[in-house]
Amino acid sequence: MSIRFAAPAKSCKVRMAPDFVRRIRSFPANDDGDIVGAEHLSAALRHFAKHGIAAAQNAREQAIAAGRAGDRQTFEWWLEICRALDRRMARGIDQAGRTASI
Repeated sequence: MSIRFAAPAKSCKVRMAPDFVRRIRSFPANDDGDIVGAEHLSAALRHFAKHGIAAAQNAREQAIAAGRAGDRQTFEWWLEICRALDRRMARGIDQAGRTASI
């Protein structure tokens, strides 16, 4: 079977204007900011290596257990690890923790 190339009837401009490129180049690709510190990020990566896809859920359970035990420092630690792995899940824990005043 042969392949036939059919060029478009009208050529299109594929290059971006230099002014446009200069304008958008100043915006970072990841504009989330530094939400998670380096220490928590490193711990989250180790936790992910140990627990795989279930790491965020495991960190959530650890945070909830620490909150129920009244250990605020451990709760914050696991909350930050959960935040590094799954921000939405961590937001739910944080809101529940504030209302329950863990």
